[in-house]
Amino acid sequence: MDKLQRVEETIAHLARVVEELSDVVARQDQEIVRLKSRVGMLMEREAEREADAGAGVPLADQRPPHW
Repeated sequence: MDKLQRVEETIAHLARVVEELSDVVARQDQEIVRLKSRVGMLMEREAEREADAGAGVPLADQRPPHW
């Protein structure tokens, strides 16, 4: 195998690896966007729950009932 062929094979391999990594990054970006949206909804829901609970101690700061 000559040197040029080895270089071409290495480049082909690296191009495939870059493409695979690009796909992984794209999937992770979609997942991050989805998770950010869910976290935002959960934070809004918790804020509404705390607002509905009144001016008392926020639920996160209350002692559990078994204490």
